[in-house]
Amino acid sequence: MKPRPEQVARLKSVRDNDARLDFSLVLGGPLFQLLRRAHVCDDALELVRKRILFFVSLTWLPLLVLSVLEGQAFGGSAPVPFLWDVEAHARFLIALPLLIVAELVVHQRMRPVVRQFLDRNLIPQEALSRFDAAIASAFRMRNSVLAEAILIAVVYLVGVMLVWRHFVALSTTATWYSTPTAEGLKVSPSGWWYACVSLPVFQFLLIRWYYRILIWVRFLWQVSRIELSLVPTHPDRVGGVGFLAGVSFAFAPLAVAHGAMVAGLIANRIFYLKAALPEFKAEIAAVVLFLVCLVLGPFLVFAPQLAAAKRTGLREYGTLAERYVREFDSKWVRGRAPTANEPLVGSADIQSLADLDNSFAIVKTMRVAPITRDALVGLVGATLAPVVPLALTMMSLEELLKTLFAILF
Repeated sequence: MKPRPEQVARLKSVRDNDARLDFSLVLGGPLFQLLRRAHVCDDALELVRKRILFFVSLTWLPLLVLSVLEGQAFGGSAPVPFLWDVEAHARFLIALPLLIVAELVVHQRMRPVVRQFLDRNLIPQEALSRFDAAIASAFRMRNSVLAEAILIAVVYLVGVMLVWRHFVALSTTATWYSTPTAEGLKVSPSGWWYACVSLPVFQFLLIRWYYRILIWVRFLWQVSRIELSLVPTHPDRVGGVGFLAGVSFAFAPLAVAHGAMVAGLIANRIFYLKAALPEFKAEIAAVVLFLVCLVLGPFLVFAPQLAAAKRTGLREYGTLAERYVREFDSKWVRGRAPTANEPLVGSADIQSLADLDNSFAIVKTMRVAPITRDALVGLVGATLAPVVPLALTMMSLEELLKTLFAILF
C-alpha cells in the first residue's frame, strides 16, 4: 500500500529531527562499520579501551616483538634501539590513543551543537530545508567509501613514501628500523612492519581527522550562507552563536596528540643527532598556528554576517538611544515632565536609561567571530603541553619550575 503524502511528510520530519539531534562527525564511515562488526565499537563510541588496545596491538606491539627477535629492542648494533625511540612511543602510545579518545569527546560535545541553531531560533522557518540539506550532505561525506579509499592512497603515496621517508625518519644514523647505506636506507623486518602497517594505520587515523574537520568546515560554510536570525544585543556578544566557541574544547585531545607527535620527533633529534630545542622554534610555532587555524579558523565563515549584524545593531540601537536620551533630557533636565510632582528618585526612566546603555555597550563590543580568548589559550596550551618537558634538556627541573612560576605569577 502506497503511503499517503501526509505520511511521507511526517516520516521526513521525523528523520530530519533525528538528524538534527544525532549530528556526529565520527559516527559513520567504512572503518566505523568495520569496527562495529569486530565488536570494538558501538553506536555511542563507548568501547574506547577496546579500540585503543586493538590499534596499539596492531601498530606498537608487533614492533616490540620483531625488534626483540632482531636484538634491536634494548641495544644491539643500532644507536637507536626500539625501546629508546621516543618518537615511535609518542606516536603509538600517546598520540594514537588520543586520536581515538578525541572521537568520543567530539561526538559527545558536538551532538547538541547543531540542535542549538534551532533552539536559539537562528534558522528562519523558510530556511529549514537548506539547514537539513547541509546536515544530509555532511552525513554523505562522512559515510563515503570513496573518501576513505582516497585517504588510504594518500597515506601510502604521500605519508609514507614522501613525508616519513624524506622528512621524518632518522636517515643519518642506524636505527632499529633501518640502516643508512650508499644505496639508501636498508630496512629491517620490524622496519617493514613499521612502514607498511604501523605508520599507515596511524596516518590514516590522523588524516581522517582532517577530513572530518573539512566536513565540519563545509557544514558551517553552508549554514553561514543562510540568512541567520542574529540578535546584536545577545549577551554572548556574537549575536547568539557563542555556543560554537565551546566546540574548540572538544578538539583538545587532538591538539595534545599533535603536540606529542612534534615532541617525539624533536626528542629523537635532541638525543641522537645532538640538536637543541631552540632549533625547532619555527616548527613548534607552525604546529601551534596550524592547530589554531584548523580548529578556530572555521568559525570565521560567520564573520560577514556578524559584522553586518553589528553595523545594523549600532545603527538601529543608536537611533533608539538618540530618541530616548532626547526625551529623557527634555523630561528631567529641561523641566518638561508631564506630571510636575513626579519624583525623580526611584523613577523607572533612570533604570531604563542604564539598561539602554548596557544594550548599546553589548552591540559596540560584539565580536565578528565566535572565538574566545579561553578557547585560544586552551588550544595553544594543549598543543604545547607535550613539548614543555623537553625544556629539561636545556635546564634543570628547578630552573624550569622557577621560569614557569615567573611567567604565570
